[in-house]
Amino acid sequence: MNQIFADRFKSARLRSGLSLQDLANRLNNQISKQALHKYEKGAVVPDSERLGLLSTVMNVRPDYFFRETSIQIGDLAYRSLKSIPAKEEYKVIEQTREYLSRYLELEEILGLENKFENPLADFGLVSEYQQVNQAANLLRKKWEIGKDPIYNVAELLEDKFIKVVEIDADTNFNGMQTWVNGSIPVVAFNKNLEGKPDRIRFTLLHELGHLLLNFGNVTENQKEILCHQFAGAILMPEETLKQELGAHRNKLSLQELGNIKKHYGISMQAIVKRALECGIVNDHFAKQFLGMMKEMGWRTLEPVAYEGVEKSNRFDQLIFRGIAEEQISMTKAAALKNMRLAEFHSLSLTLA
Repeated sequence: MNQIFADRFKSARLRSGLSLQDLANRLNNQISKQALHKYEKGAVVPDSERLGLLSTVMNVRPDYFFRETSIQIGDLAYRSLKSIPAKEEYKVIEQTREYLSRYLELEEILGLENKFENPLADFGLVSEYQQVNQAANLLRKKWEIGKDPIYNVAELLEDKFIKVVEIDADTNFNGMQTWVNGSIPVVAFNKNLEGKPDRIRFTLLHELGHLLLNFGNVTENQKEILCHQFAGAILMPEETLKQELGAHRNKLSLQELGNIKKHYGISMQAIVKRALECGIVNDHFAKQFLGMMKEMGWRTLEPVAYEGVEKSNRFDQLIFRGIAEEQISMTKAAALKNMRLAEFHSLSLTLA
């Protein structure tokens, strides 16, 4: 019991991005740093009063500290080439681990299996744009998306047994992908991304590229470019883009780019890059346009917003399904949502 508590305590601390001293400060030194160190080493388990304090500060339920977990996180690959600080990496890992431990427990209770199949498993090596474009078209075909806009990327990935995790992190983290327990694909994004949801959609599909594509002899920077191209090709197939813009253009207007963005959920800058890749515009126009966007301060927050929703409701839906089928109690449902029972009751009434 001591070791389970110690492991879960450390996980909660790292998930919150706190050092032992930070945690002691948040607790107004009602529990000393030395005592917290003993908790983390498994030498002592706190009494109920101190457990309540820890739960409140680290935003978890008391039973969190005694729930065993078997979540093995694989190597993490980040959306940005720049490495993030160790403190932030721990935060990302532990938030992912904690959420998936609840998610997989819920699926186990309901008797659900993870049946992920890589639609590009036999595609071959990817090392250039044309191969990326073909891979994106094949994925759309196998997933029966057609050429239409994707309403909700997060929901689409969850429907295909890819777990989507929202991470509360600093803005130097965009997204990541990994495998859990060796067989469950996971993509994560930073819910604090500015200019979302179009940035979230692009990030999720960029990470999907890392998960599904088998790369040839290319550099890490080239992989990033290929995954950018893959995300753009999924959001905006070449055939569709040429129907919208025409086969060849000398210039494009902000109005038409904004209209496409609102419909397809892809940024104006990504549309222009996509038009360059598809041979619709030339390099001179693309550089000129992107330079103008930078000068106007529109690199992060563009003048036209995409108003779609990027969130998967599958986890919540499974919880309500479990309650309806009497497979889980309201108390267990609250625990799986990492909420106090009163909070969960309020949520249930809101959604009723």
